[in-house]
Amino acid sequence: MTWSTPKNCLAFTFSFSDTVRLLAKMMTPMRYVLLALGIIVGLHYILSFTHDEYGKATSVSRLTDYISGSGAPHRETVPDQYYKPPEPIYAPDRKANATFVMLVRNSDLVGIMSSMKQIEDRFNRKFNYPYVLLNDEPFTEDFKKYISALTHAEVEFGLIPKEHWVQPAWIDEEKATEARDNMVKQNVIYGGSIPYRNMCRFNSGFFYRQELLQKYRYYWRVEPDVKFFCDVDYDPFLLMQDQQKVYGFTISLFEYPATIPTLWHHVKAFINENPGLIPADNAMAFLSDDGGESYNRCHFWSNFEIADMDFWREEAYSKFFDYLDEQGGFYYERWGDAPVHSIGAALLARKDQLHFFNDIGYRHEPFQHCPQGELHSKSRCWCDPDQNFGKSFCSEIISKRGVLTPSFKDYEWYSCLNKYDMLLR
Repeated sequence: MTWSTPKNCLAFTFSFSDTVRLLAKMMTPMRYVLLALGIIVGLHYILSFTHDEYGKATSVSRLTDYISGSGAPHRETVPDQYYKPPEPIYAPDRKANATFVMLVRNSDLVGIMSSMKQIEDRFNRKFNYPYVLLNDEPFTEDFKKYISALTHAEVEFGLIPKEHWVQPAWIDEEKATEARDNMVKQNVIYGGSIPYRNMCRFNSGFFYRQELLQKYRYYWRVEPDVKFFCDVDYDPFLLMQDQQKVYGFTISLFEYPATIPTLWHHVKAFINENPGLIPADNAMAFLSDDGGESYNRCHFWSNFEIADMDFWREEAYSKFFDYLDEQGGFYYERWGDAPVHSIGAALLARKDQLHFFNDIGYRHEPFQHCPQGELHSKSRCWCDPDQNFGKSFCSEIISKRGVLTPSFKDYEWYSCLNKYDMLLR
């Protein structure tokens, strides 16, 4: 077999034997090349195992980074020697039996990470209380990984049983659908949402029944995308415990009347059927301006609450919730957990068992509480004091009868803080 060039070029041919001789001559230097490569590779592996810095610098991942551009010098991490050693975890002499509770979905990851990071920076890095996160669907592994990385405290993830979350089978769906449609026409916020109603019912009467929460007494509710403006250098859980408080809040306001048209009617029926459960020194005056005949719609905004789960678990509130639940108002209307919790706490606890956390700066869109005066600087708050939902000013005036009585001017007309203040006067 021969190869030849066209006739108009310098003709030449190679026989098969000529080709073999040529390849043999080429292989002689090739052997030296292969030998040299072998020596280089061997030295590379020896140096990789005996010199860590060399191994890191010549690793496949490092070389790949440089090839892709991600290994540029400005992307290199800061050497460990420049970092401050981590501070030892503070171990307080005394802690309450308490936890944070977060009801979230997997899609809330970024929002709840923001809230949790603020809680850690402002309070929990000093006190190391655990977290319980609840979801009506299983949490993803990525969700659990990113949340757990934010704290040294214990974090547990729970799946809510269907019977605690979904609309009960005994609800008349035709009646419920008609109610939702009417609320949509009236532009009532979440008026057409079944999941929102599920959430309100769950928070009102089922969250404290979850298996992961049975070992705890006190809880601090935290929601996605909220802000905590101030350092909390004391333990609110111990304050609740030592002073026998059952419910703590930061913001109080009026409920939308279209969402609770028959709620107070059923509350009054419960009171009439269970007079022995109602303490004489309760906070009825926060709820009603006429001794309980009508509801003034004041409630504590429950997206922030620090409270005693044993209070919810006791006979009085259990009967109260079960009675309301049987009326179907969570689905035939749009009863929220805020008025249900607020009415339950104000009716069934003594008024001195409620607590206003005036020194905890907090925002849940669109409202916020910002501590005033010395509290603002003492707690290193970063909120604007003038942007405050419930700022009350007290001045004593002399009535016509010569009796000193408190007069309050609420910063925002739709705040109920003045009614709470009047309870304690």
